Amino acid sequence: MTTRAPALAAAAAIVAALLSGAPAQAAPALTAAVTQTSVWNGGYGADVTVANSGDTASTGWTIEFDLPSGTTITSSWSSVRTSTGQHHKFTNAGFNGAVKPGATVKFGFNASGGGLPANCTINGAPCGATPPADTQAPSTPTGLRSTGVTSSSVSLSWTASTDDVGVTGYEVLRGGAVSATTTGTAATISGLSPATAHSFSVRAKDAAGNTSAASAAVSVTTSPDTGGGSTVDVATAAQLQAALAAATPGQTIRLAAGTYRGSFVVNSRAGTASQPITLTGPRGAVLINDGPSGEAPSCPAPTAGWDSGYGLWVFGSPHWNLTGFTVQESKKGIVLDNSHHTTIDGVSVHHVDEEAVHFRRSSADGVIRNSTITDTGLVQPGYGEGVYLGSANSNWACHGNTGGVDRSDRVQVLGNRIGPNVAAEAIDVKEGTYDGVIRGNTFDGQGITGQNSADSWVDVKGIGYLIEDNTGTFRSPGTFANGYETHNTSTTPALPNGCGNTWRGNRSDLGGVGQYAINITSVSKCSALPNVVYASNTVAGAVKGLTNAPVTP
Repeated sequence: MTTRAPALAAAAAIVAALLSGAPAQAAPALTAAVTQTSVWNGGYGADVTVANSGDTASTGWTIEFDLPSGTTITSSWSSVRTSTGQHHKFTNAGFNGAVKPGATVKFGFNASGGGLPANCTINGAPCGATPPADTQAPSTPTGLRSTGVTSSSVSLSWTASTDDVGVTGYEVLRGGAVSATTTGTAATISGLSPATAHSFSVRAKDAAGNTSAASAAVSVTTSPDTGGGSTVDVATAAQLQAALAAATPGQTIRLAAGTYRGSFVVNSRAGTASQPITLTGPRGAVLINDGPSGEAPSCPAPTAGWDSGYGLWVFGSPHWNLTGFTVQESKKGIVLDNSHHTTIDGVSVHHVDEEAVHFRRSSADGVIRNSTITDTGLVQPGYGEGVYLGSANSNWACHGNTGGVDRSDRVQVLGNRIGPNVAAEAIDVKEGTYDGVIRGNTFDGQGITGQNSADSWVDVKGIGYLIEDNTGTFRSPGTFANGYETHNTSTTPALPNGCGNTWRGNRSDLGGVGQYAINITSVSKCSALPNVVYASNTVAGAVKGLTNAPVTP
């Protein structure tokens, strides 16, 4: 009997507690929602928001989901990721596991492919949260204009739309019907009849499918057909090398899908303004150069017995169009030397040892548009620029072929997607170059290394550039100081390097790491030709703010 009484007392206490309606123990209540933040050809970026609607802070979280076949995660941040096949597991990083009641934290990822997460769980329970329905259409695009015309194509650009969640793409209309889609603010419409007027407009879309009104129309007339060149179809590296060596004005060299491995050089094969030479192929036509090899000359020039290692080298050959194909696994991607009026359109350059695309040796009046650049600087991170305009003055002895200066002037960089994993600047504008346009590009700064002072999306040492309607983001890992920077490099001859540039309508997310969206290194050095930063630029996640310079309304 001595043990029975305490047992009965304990049971009575338990029943009393149950009948008393004592409050349940406080606990966190976590949900998770996946939201696409950007979409591009071949992939997208997304944020995952973890929210706590409970009454105590969480001590950690684990989110798991599946992606459909054909979609893979290429990078992630602010979490620890493990992947098994199509199943992906994310646990909190050291700094964001504790989610206070009513608070949220975020992590993110980039994906290759268009498939969205399914079967999402958080700490073993259904994620349970969906973002509110998006019913607001983007604003109507403005400023539609023609940037180039041939007998069979029209190139267009426009000012970006805005949206409460985010613009994911644009539809270009010809005569009211959709003629092209793009994620940037530039497009080229091909297959048109010569000497014919065409009416174009553009409208914006968001991830929910909301569509803006069409922009004001612009009428553009294609050039007359001047006749000329044949089409040369190639399917092997030897055929491509032979076609490049024999190219004539007006000719089109058409690549079949496949891998082309070797040294591909265009040497002194000029097109003309009315009859440019075109090298074109699908994205699946891939140029690879396993070089360099042989003894290099003191200054880079096509030389017997030496392979530069460049994926495609256009030397002394103006008026070329390069469209559609891929360059990868080479020392450099595409290099233009003394090859003015060259247009690069819709190419992909990735996994190269140094820079992706270089306009060099006074390759002026060129264009790169609608192209994708990732994974540069694999061997020399400090030289892994996305697009490189001109040359450092230390290299003018080789490339300064215009009065001792590399005058790769008036190059337009339009509607490209550059990053992630571009080890140096997305765009490096070198001293001595003038009057270029950088418009409508998307910069993903994840993976920038900080080597060789590469710690911004765009470094402007040139003069008189217009930088407008670009979108830049940064997420770790990477070394990131500012979104855009200027530098006033001293040169001989003396030039107003880093002065007279204009920033307008750019959107910057510095990820809580970058100091300024636009950092003007010196106002006093540009007093005669000031840089101008307009109030239409916006910034989020800045340590210090939009800019350190005066803002123009």
